[in-house]
Amino acid sequence: MTTTDITGGSGAFDGERIEEIDVSAEMQGSFLEYAYSVIYSRALPDARDGLKPVQRRILYQMSEMGLRPDRGHVKSARVTGEVMGKLHPHGDSAIYDALVRLAQDFTMRLPTVDGHGNFGSLDDPPAAARYTEVRLAPAALAMVEGIGEDVVDFVPNYDNQLMQPDVLPSAFPNLLVNGGSGIAVGMATNMAPHNLIEVIGAARHLIDHPDASLDDLMAFIPGPDLPTGGTIAGLAGVRDAYAAGRGSFKTRARVSIENLTARKKGLVFTELPYMIGPEKVIEKIKDGVNAKKLTGISDVNDFSDRHHGMRLIVEIKTGFSPEAVLEQLYRHTPLEDGFSINNVALVDGQPRTLGLKELLEVYVAHRIDVVTRRSRYRLQRREDRLHLVEGLLIAIVDIDEVIQVIRTSDDSDAAKTRLRQVFDLSDLQAEYILELRLRRLTRFSRIELENERDELNAAIAELRELLADGAKLRALVSTELEDIADTYGTPRRTLLTEAAPSVASTSKRSAPVLEVADAPTRVYLSTTGRILRVDLPSADSDGSAVVVPSRRTKHDAIRSALTTTTRAEIGAVTTAGRLIRFSPVDVPAAPPTSVQLGAGVPIKDYLGVLATGEKVLALVSLDADLPLALGTAQGVVKRVTPGAWPSKPDFPVIALKPGDSLVGAAQGPDSDELVFITSTTQLLRFSASLVRPQGPAGGGVAGISLGAGAAVIFFGAVADTADAVVATISTSASTIAGADPGRAKVSAFGDYPAKGRATGGVRAHALLKGEDSLSVAWVGLAPPLAVAADGGVRALPTALSRRDASGAPLDTVVGSIGAAVS
Repeated sequence: MTTTDITGGSGAFDGERIEEIDVSAEMQGSFLEYAYSVIYSRALPDARDGLKPVQRRILYQMSEMGLRPDRGHVKSARVTGEVMGKLHPHGDSAIYDALVRLAQDFTMRLPTVDGHGNFGSLDDPPAAARYTEVRLAPAALAMVEGIGEDVVDFVPNYDNQLMQPDVLPSAFPNLLVNGGSGIAVGMATNMAPHNLIEVIGAARHLIDHPDASLDDLMAFIPGPDLPTGGTIAGLAGVRDAYAAGRGSFKTRARVSIENLTARKKGLVFTELPYMIGPEKVIEKIKDGVNAKKLTGISDVNDFSDRHHGMRLIVEIKTGFSPEAVLEQLYRHTPLEDGFSINNVALVDGQPRTLGLKELLEVYVAHRIDVVTRRSRYRLQRREDRLHLVEGLLIAIVDIDEVIQVIRTSDDSDAAKTRLRQVFDLSDLQAEYILELRLRRLTRFSRIELENERDELNAAIAELRELLADGAKLRALVSTELEDIADTYGTPRRTLLTEAAPSVASTSKRSAPVLEVADAPTRVYLSTTGRILRVDLPSADSDGSAVVVPSRRTKHDAIRSALTTTTRAEIGAVTTAGRLIRFSPVDVPAAPPTSVQLGAGVPIKDYLGVLATGEKVLALVSLDADLPLALGTAQGVVKRVTPGAWPSKPDFPVIALKPGDSLVGAAQGPDSDELVFITSTTQLLRFSASLVRPQGPAGGGVAGISLGAGAAVIFFGAVADTADAVVATISTSASTIAGADPGRAKVSAFGDYPAKGRATGGVRAHALLKGEDSLSVAWVGLAPPLAVAADGGVRALPTALSRRDASGAPLDTVVGSIGAAVS
């Protein structure tokens, strides 16, 4: 850099200085300053509270304005003005845009602003700030809770006139729960929303197990949970993002095929991919039809409203396959969309790309720091108050002398000095006594002060113990997180599946054939409630093409299997005695060479109509000419006449008595053997021909005679009695659930003699001392496959035992037993 004095010439520049600078260096410096401002002050969220500066300032200022959920709304323009004038001098439009996002339930998984008015939609912008009103949502209180207790650092605002928090206390992991996006200079962030209950579960696990692996955390957080629901197809990209901070996944709309009229079918979309609006979908469908990329569509209508939610209906032309049209829509419209995860956030003031564990570690460290600072603050406040209370108690004991000292003093300073000398008080205690009102100097006030002193001593001791014990501090953080999950947690909205995305992700693949063949398929239901479809070659429609996996994986124990076709209508029988119709066409499919039930989806999520506690027991064919056998917990047996199915989407198949429930269901001919096993170890087998089929409205007949306190824990049908086995596990009702694995026994089914219907059967397991019942029982073709509650495979004895043996001890707890894939 050089300088030059201009002294000659006409004198126009007399006395001025011109500096010669390097333009490239000036541009570089100015650009770096601009980039720094964008990265740290505008675009990237802080990994601790998950907020950008403008979002943090909005929530803090609304809290300072007292806009709590129990108070009325105020104009958004007022909030925008307060934030702009005091904390964020970047224009009202940027502030209002951020405020609107915080209030949109289709953008945020847990909104922190409660908006009143038109806050826009995925297709339309919001109304102006002068027309909308806002207040804090309940979840926002958790974000700012305790901010006045010195839990976070405060920094000056833009003009050094006010103070603002550097970060919010954030009682829940907001960055993972609500996600976020932003474009900085040379970097960007795009984070997916997650379920609050799942995220807090993972955070609590990390608190208890700091060395937890990614797989351990993904057991709590299997994938994103988008505000608009939908389905995530394929989780490989999600795992990549959780491991390294970057990855991608495909989201698909939630759809069902419905009869719009007696002869017309339609695709009904009730959930769309994240940030995709119905108008955009309709526009793309119309463009595709006009360009002849989409065929088989007669009309598309949007029947969505605020009362019934999303309902986008695509009408299918007569003679076209809805499944094939749906595949076209996934290929050419945003009904299948991609989401790229880029977890970039600020950590200690530096932008970093974070995996799932790192994100949770940063948040957990933040909460531990918040709780530590809060505890120190409360300890100091209680110690200060105890100091004053002890001074008051001294004064009340000698109140007459205190009054005399004050009356004989020349002024307040002299009175304070004499009080300190006479009663050995501190300066604060003496000052407090001088300001005390005389009405406090009563006997009742003394009792109150003594009680307050005792409470303060107890609180101080508790806080000191907490601050001295890191384990207790972490336990308190974990407990507070659990309370947040209980208060603000909601069920998962997005269905996760390991099934591969549609052809929309592979441009080289050919377009789907409109006339989808009604091909043979086999549908499996695991004992852990997962459903999967395996498509079979036509020549092997009996299922012989399925390859048994050499290594068992999670959820591979089969409760029920049914060979049918992809477009057939089958039924799911539930514990409530209902039969629910559905088609296998939308069930996730796996190749016959790799049948793993873990790649399926929970059937409760797939059906979506199960009541709380209701479970699916069996899959049945509605076309088969075979009766359906049912067994209940109270020992009732029933066979339903084949073909007597109502045309309703779901209907009862048995009239259950109060307090009763189904425990098993199976289709089969009269030659089958029906089997009951009770909690008191009794097994009864009898011919199915002894039970006359009834209509769905019937209540059944007595199946097994139960003793006092006994209940049926297994009911099924056996066709091949020669190769069937009986598996039982004993337990004790007095032990803690999961603490005692119990004893397991496998015996030949042929060892049990057949008895008459409505009798007590024979003993199937000898209970040892301390055992009082059976916890799990199963009858089927060998080998039996046992799994834990999480679906993990467990070992059972391989050698057959006598029918009245006591079995061998188990190493781990077994949750259920089922058949192996065959």
